[in-house]
Amino acid sequence: MAAVENRTEARRARAGASALALSFVKFVLTVATTFLGLLAVTFFIGRVVPIDPALAIVGDRAPAHVVERVREELGLNLPLYQQFVIYVRQAVTGDFGTSVLTTNPVMTDIARVFPATIELATVGTIIGAVLGVPLGVLAAVRRGSIADQIVRVIGLIGYSVPIFWLGLLALVLFYAKLGWVAYPGRVDVVYEYSFTPVTGFFLLDAAMQRQWDVLWDLFRHIILPGALLGYFSLAYISRMTRSFMLNELSQEYVVAARAKGLSEARIIWFHALRNAAVPLITVIALSYAGLLEGSVLTETIFSWPGLGLYITNSLQNADMNAVLGGTIVIGSVFIGINVLSDVLYHVLDPRTRSR
Repeated sequence: MAAVENRTEARRARAGASALALSFVKFVLTVATTFLGLLAVTFFIGRVVPIDPALAIVGDRAPAHVVERVREELGLNLPLYQQFVIYVRQAVTGDFGTSVLTTNPVMTDIARVFPATIELATVGTIIGAVLGVPLGVLAAVRRGSIADQIVRVIGLIGYSVPIFWLGLLALVLFYAKLGWVAYPGRVDVVYEYSFTPVTGFFLLDAAMQRQWDVLWDLFRHIILPGALLGYFSLAYISRMTRSFMLNELSQEYVVAARAKGLSEARIIWFHALRNAAVPLITVIALSYAGLLEGSVLTETIFSWPGLGLYITNSLQNADMNAVLGGTIVIGSVFIGINVLSDVLYHVLDPRTRSR
């Protein structure tokens, strides 16, 4: 009897291991297919736009034989499928070509400007999460009340108002009129040469070097664009928090907790919100990814030297290598954050592990 039970347990263990391996393979294939789709989209965009990469490098007045030689060096004379294979191979190795605008490798430029975008998006996400979650909880707990209506209107405005209009309005009010924040940019010209960045994340570098005057100046520069992005993040996070909390507050365990005499605050913050926190992690992660890819207009308005402004300037100068390289990096980060949020979801929610 014991031998039969052991064989049964062994079969179950092998079946579980096989299912886990199959799930992992499917997961890897899904990520690889998504990334390949991203490369395909950017490749065909680069071929459809009416910009000749060879002419962008040598100029419109270059002799025809020079243009043709550059086209051969770039592989533009090859069949389209061969160009795509070369494009994929180079993209996987991080080779996006050379920027026409800066004459540097595109990956070198991206490594220089991307920390500024990450820093700005991180500040925006922190503001959005810190304010959006409590507002969403408040709206759910007081459903149908004036507080609920106010929170929903705040979220509706965040979804509806164009970010460039709100950014310009904020600059006029808080910089030009009130003088509460610094002018557009990342750091004052006074500290531009006295401050030495190490990691590329200026706030972290200034704090590590204990340059508190520089840290304060950096804060005055980042707070307005960060708050603007935080407001749009808040609109999404508060709406989803409200939805999750309404679902949790209607569950039977909440009724049972109230019957046991638990305080309403404990039920809301320690039971309902804890269960709603699992899907909220995915929401916050997607919001963060959205700010990373959607900060182009914000960076342009506030002259923030991040990846969004880099892509904008490159597009205006027909620098397609830089535009496509930046697009691939942002898309890859978006895919990575989605993968991370899925992993965290499965780790934190035991119910998903048996699926």
